[in-house]
Amino acid sequence: MTTTTSIHDVISSDRVEGTSVYNAAGDKLGTIDDLMIDKISGQVRYAVMEFGGFLGMGTDRYPIPWNMLKYDTAQDGYVVPLDKAKLEGAPRYADDDVPDYDEAYSSSVNKYYGF
Repeated sequence: MTTTTSIHDVISSDRVEGTSVYNAAGDKLGTIDDLMIDKISGQVRYAVMEFGGFLGMGTDRYPIPWNMLKYDTAQDGYVVPLDKAKLEGAPRYADDDVPDYDEAYSSSVNKYYGF
């Protein structure tokens, strides 16, 4: 995996949204649909990835802890240590049914991914 450090340590959320997400084998898993930001700390807590469906229809949203994603310049996308089978059992929701990211929900997502 190729990573890079630059003088630009920040990126606009609109440039992150739509970015492809791959697994370590190079398989595209989905794209980032949204970012969930902690209101108090200002830190990104989750990248919400679109996965499944056909032509954007029937896709679910999968919150993935932000610190699991590593940007790979060669892929021009993020890489996560997950495969499709792991994602199929992951916490998810429909686009029109966004959960409250309260302590219980966040805890269930973190526990699923081992955090």
